[in-house]
Amino acid sequence: MTKKVLIIGSGIAGIASAIRLAVKGYAVEVYEANDYPGGKLSEITLGGYRFDAGPSLFTLPEQVDALFRLAGKKPEDYFEYEKLEVACHYFWEDGTRLKAFADLNLFAEEVQTKLGEPSGHIREALRKSAFIYDSLAPLFMNRSLHKLNTWTNPQAMKSYLKMGKLGIFSTMNEANKKQFNHPKLVQLFNRYATYNGSNPFETPATLNIIPHLEFNIGAFFPKKGMHDITMSLYKLSKDLGVKYHFGQKVEKVLVENGEAKGVRVKGEDRFADLVVNNMDMVNAYKTILKDQKQPKLLLSQPKSSSALIFYWGIKRDFPELDLHNIFFSANYPVEFDHIFNRGTIYEDPTIYVNITSTHKADDAPPGGMNWFTMINVPNNQGQDWDHLIAEAKRNIIHKLNRILKTDIESLIEVEEILDPRTIESKTSSAQGALYGNSSNNKFAAFLRHANYSSSIKNLYFCGGSVHPGGGIPLCLLSAKIMSEMIGD
Repeated sequence: MTKKVLIIGSGIAGIASAIRLAVKGYAVEVYEANDYPGGKLSEITLGGYRFDAGPSLFTLPEQVDALFRLAGKKPEDYFEYEKLEVACHYFWEDGTRLKAFADLNLFAEEVQTKLGEPSGHIREALRKSAFIYDSLAPLFMNRSLHKLNTWTNPQAMKSYLKMGKLGIFSTMNEANKKQFNHPKLVQLFNRYATYNGSNPFETPATLNIIPHLEFNIGAFFPKKGMHDITMSLYKLSKDLGVKYHFGQKVEKVLVENGEAKGVRVKGEDRFADLVVNNMDMVNAYKTILKDQKQPKLLLSQPKSSSALIFYWGIKRDFPELDLHNIFFSANYPVEFDHIFNRGTIYEDPTIYVNITSTHKADDAPPGGMNWFTMINVPNNQGQDWDHLIAEAKRNIIHKLNRILKTDIESLIEVEEILDPRTIESKTSSAQGALYGNSSNNKFAAFLRHANYSSSIKNLYFCGGSVHPGGGIPLCLLSAKIMSEMIGD
């Protein structure tokens, strides 16, 4: 008799889990509170403009391809992407501009020409980043940290011998200040802490693993936009027989004698052999698992940063801008102090502008651009967000006007805003934190929930709030780790 799995949430990890378990032969059903799949990886349309609503950087595309191949399909029949020639354009108030070329030689030459930084420093930094990745990825990204065999396998033994070289005992900022002479390059490489909602002045230097993904492996763009990652995997899962129930909010995980038996939806009990939770771990324990033993240490951990996003339809083309653009703050330490210590927004924030119409022309009307304009902000702790948003918008517009020598406000045709409050309400992310618990200490990797419940049999976890962490690649890997724990 075919065993049945119920998955709570259709975020990218929930969809990936559905695919992996369907391939294993399980009958899979997914319950989603929203009326669409994808969680944060969704889209919105305003007038003639289309926006990818959430994650905007695509790395490690092989993690997506692997799901199609696992199902015996050709990835290109479902999903296409291209490698970016320039990963990001960087702007500073003093007029300095840098292009982060995918070609390492071109990037090193750019840095030496524009900043006077020896090109060898870039090559050495990315060599070290690759070393960290090769040493830690097999251990931290592809295996459960909560199983004994992870720590006793030969790969783990090799990693132990390299611990002193992996940046565990220094911060990202300390490591980058040793690596680079120019403060702008230190700032550029410190930026990678924001990829998992962390503070570069506190998070361990092991996070210098991230530049390897963007430079040595590459940054990519799905030809139909980031939302196509969701929709192509959603289609694959449907082709494998996965059933989705949209607008069906799970009210409770049914537990009997220490074993998950199903879920309750709209007062009705739905039974299964296994339950997989893709909902944010903190909110899951507060709601659908509130009657169960609580992992108090994990629930009490500080949360990652959040985001304030303005989706702007801009009725003008800016040829100096590309897919990914960063306008740096003049005072990075103070900006992060505001986010993580003061719980507010600095008056000179670093601004990220993602413009998919530079690669997908139909995302904006002719002569226009779709600006996904984002700053990092604290998670929701009850601040006066309406006041903070109004003030931040003024500061963002003034900063962009100064650097681009324009009048942005007069060019905005349509606007929608996403803030920590709406991030939480739309995606069940505790306090609107984008990446669950923060990674601002050297033990953070061990302070994430396991991909299974230690107290409830047949209850499993996936997604950005559990091991191995947030972001598309890690969410997909959480589904892989989780599914490998479940027998055929």
